Amino acid sequence: MCQMFAGQDPARYEYVTRRLRLNGQSTSIRLERAFWGIVDQMAAKDGSTTPAFLSKLHSEVLEQHGEATNFTSLLRCACMIHLGELDQMAQSGPAIAAE
Repeated sequence: MCQMFAGQDPARYEYVTRRLRLNGQSTSIRLERAFWGIVDQMAAKDGSTTPAFLSKLHSEVLEQHGEATNFTSLLRCACMIHLGELDQMAQSGPAIAAE
């Protein structure tokens, strides 16, 4: 079982830093490559670019909590939520239209 985790390609958990603007402020975000892939999927699902999606998410966090402490951890947790939703959709099977 652990070999499945330990044997993964090190490139998956390599840190990647992206520079972008969050609500007009220049910043950089450092995440593992695997998480960037999920964040990119979430942005595409939202119909936006990754920087626009992150800026929107950051704004919503500020609105709800007044500050965005440890935004990168929030992103990792958001990725887990996203993956959980995908898993639930896969388990529930295809939607069947009512007659």
